[in-house]
Amino acid sequence: MWQARIIIHNGRPIPFEEARIHPLALGVAFGIAVFEGLRAYRHPTTGRFAVFRLEEHLARLGQGMKVLRLKDPPALDVLRQAVLDVIRLNEPDDDAYLRLQVQIEGMGMMATTGPVGWIAAALPRERSTKFATGLAAQVSSWTRLPDNAMPPRVKASANYHASRLATLQAKADGYDSAILLTARGKVSEAAAACLFLVRDGVLATPSRSSDILESITRDTVIALAREQGIAVEEREVDRSELYVAEEVFLCGTGQELVPVTSVDRLPVGDGTPGDVTKRLQAAYERVVRGTTDAHPEWRTPV
Repeated sequence: MWQARIIIHNGRPIPFEEARIHPLALGVAFGIAVFEGLRAYRHPTTGRFAVFRLEEHLARLGQGMKVLRLKDPPALDVLRQAVLDVIRLNEPDDDAYLRLQVQIEGMGMMATTGPVGWIAAALPRERSTKFATGLAAQVSSWTRLPDNAMPPRVKASANYHASRLATLQAKADGYDSAILLTARGKVSEAAAACLFLVRDGVLATPSRSSDILESITRDTVIALAREQGIAVEEREVDRSELYVAEEVFLCGTGQELVPVTSVDRLPVGDGTPGDVTKRLQAAYERVVRGTTDAHPEWRTPV
């Protein structure tokens, strides 16, 4: 597997291992940072790379910088170019996971808004070992962050502490992943991934008002499903629906599409990945890798 060699820090390419900010910088001390995870996929025939839905990721990052009130943040055009440059500089020979991160790099008080710095990194990342066989998930005792406390639609580094706690609990209890409920007891999402289920042949996913990250992968899945004639509902989802669903799967840039074959040790459907999940996995693979002519606007050539 290829290794990361170069990272871009505040516009300057430097050796990956030399990247530094002060340990008391607010990005570290209080987690005052927003980020995007993206993927660059390698075409199986041409070997060329394309970044999937780069523009949508940049737009969401811009929203996050606005909500955090960061002072003099980097321009999106600068970050767009950095994503393409960091892939070229690292010369990967397989898919790359990309991280754009904007943080406060100086010391200060809770309300300090700068100075702001940023990084663009390209990293190898293997596909989940449960991609084909499915995950065992636990409904967590930890509750999903509400919008009026730490808005989940902002992809802020500090928000992921809640997902980490849920994941640690799930692992300790013998599960692969965790599913979090809202404060109202409705299904929100998994730790660091959105969730879909199939009931009576209809694909359902928790609505934006269910304290979810407004996931770009979730949006992609909804579009691909509708193009295949699969009915899709965005609505509130009850916990017990996870137990009686025919299929459940998670999605996100990092996870891609991964089946869930049991929840709280109850099998989902017959306990194997379902047909809708496998159809959408295949459709997603085609569109991200560019082996279809569909949605060329989602793929930015490197």
